[in-house]
Amino acid sequence: MRKGTTMSVTTLDPKTALVVIDLQNGVLATPGAPHSSSDVLARTVELADAFRTRDLPVVLVRVSFASDGSDSVPGRSQASRAFRTPPAGWDLIVDDLAGHPQDIVVTKRNWGAFYGTDLDLHLRRRGVTQIVLTGIATSIGVESTARAAHEHGYHLTLASDAMTDLDAEAHRHSTEKIFPRLGETGTTAEILDLLAKTHP
Repeated sequence: MRKGTTMSVTTLDPKTALVVIDLQNGVLATPGAPHSSSDVLARTVELADAFRTRDLPVVLVRVSFASDGSDSVPGRSQASRAFRTPPAGWDLIVDDLAGHPQDIVVTKRNWGAFYGTDLDLHLRRRGVTQIVLTGIATSIGVESTARAAHEHGYHLTLASDAMTDLDAEAHRHSTEKIFPRLGETGTTAEILDLLAKTHP
């Protein structure tokens, strides 16, 4: 894919789920690039409302750890990972998305939403064959989940303007270099338009 271009999405399977990565209080409090966290939330809310209207699954993934960090990811890394006790409520799904009993909430302890969770079980029991992904951060939680979804055999659509990163270049690398190898990338508007055509 040429720099600065976006590949339009072509298909949404009859059983497509929206999977939202880490749109929770503590994550949305950090600034995003190139899209603001508030814009990512607003676009994700649009998608979630459209999926719910059509009785398609909405999965809200959140990251959380024990208060002492005992279940956080171990292992050495060059980047500092000193555990700090997070503020109360940091791991709660934001109010704009929460409060819908039919939604599925998945709690993860890692970057990706598949390892160590029941996400795959939830999707397969509902016959889901395709995932639309949004969230924060593009190169961390979203990309890790996208790679695992691809490995699990799901068709994948990535809403490029309904995700953001801590670093604009990291977002660009994921959306331009990695995501085209895993699925199809499109804007929120393109996905909503295709959803209206394929799931009237």
